[in-house]
Amino acid sequence: MEKLKLILIVGPTASGKTAASIYAAIKLNGEIVSADSIQVYKGMDIGSAKPTMQERQGIPHHLMDAIDINSPKFSVAEFRKMAGEAIEDIAGRGKQPIVVGGTGLYINSLVFPLNFTEVQSDEKLRSELSEIEERQGRGTLHAMLQEEDPESAARLHPNDTKRIIRALEVLRLTGKPIDAHGGDFSNKAGAEIPYNPVMIGLTMPRAMLYDRINRRVDIMLEQGLVEEARAIYDRNYDRSLPALQGLGYKQLFRVFDGEYTLSEGIEAIKHETRRFAKRQLTWFRRDRRITWLDVSTFESAGALGEEVCRICTGDVIDE
Repeated sequence: MEKLKLILIVGPTASGKTAASIYAAIKLNGEIVSADSIQVYKGMDIGSAKPTMQERQGIPHHLMDAIDINSPKFSVAEFRKMAGEAIEDIAGRGKQPIVVGGTGLYINSLVFPLNFTEVQSDEKLRSELSEIEERQGRGTLHAMLQEEDPESAARLHPNDTKRIIRALEVLRLTGKPIDAHGGDFSNKAGAEIPYNPVMIGLTMPRAMLYDRINRRVDIMLEQGLVEEARAIYDRNYDRSLPALQGLGYKQLFRVFDGEYTLSEGIEAIKHETRRFAKRQLTWFRRDRRITWLDVSTFESAGALGEEVCRICTGDVIDE
């Protein structure tokens, strides 16, 4: 039985994935499935660069505004289940599913034969690790992970305590890195996935990308990012919620807490977003199935979109 062709457009933040994907969806009779760990939450619009209804140009977007901010967890396994259902629904209606986003684990959950249910949690161990971080200071657990599982440490922000604790927990309980349980990224076992993935990555010179990130943060501020973050802050959610780890929101919460001035908070958003983009590129470059397009070599967004469509309509190699 022929596998379903699944188009995936990936890359770092601010690389132009949204515009390229909408162009491709219009041309290819497609619908978009978001693979973004913050866009999935309701009410987190400006800070996650969620496309407006006007920008979507009538193209349905799935897994945006899918869950509430106060949801205690939204795992990669849950993403894969919901994304898989959306993909099957789109294809079942004769349309082309196009997955778009920069959350590496979300993308990998669709293009590698991953298993996320193998290792159960140990609440006592989690509590002990949390106490270490509180007692010895922020960054302690990340340094610990860097020593014991450098690959996981490289893709996790030092302040992403929840995921760092999970990585250490899996390592302690099994003696193996978390990626060993998330799936075999080299697929040495020859396991199959249900799709034929056509993967396109957007990139550009580092200086250009960083300038786009800085300008995008400025635009978000003009659009009301501070006000959006303040409204969420004033609801007094548990600050450990996954939704509240999003770039922009986390830094502005520290402004509201009095830890930063607004100008310091804005600079922190830009700095951390640039660092995040670098980690995204490192993550995606590991997958040799991705065809990379240098955005700076195209005269217009339309020209880039045409090249994306050309690649998508070419022959697909069954991995």
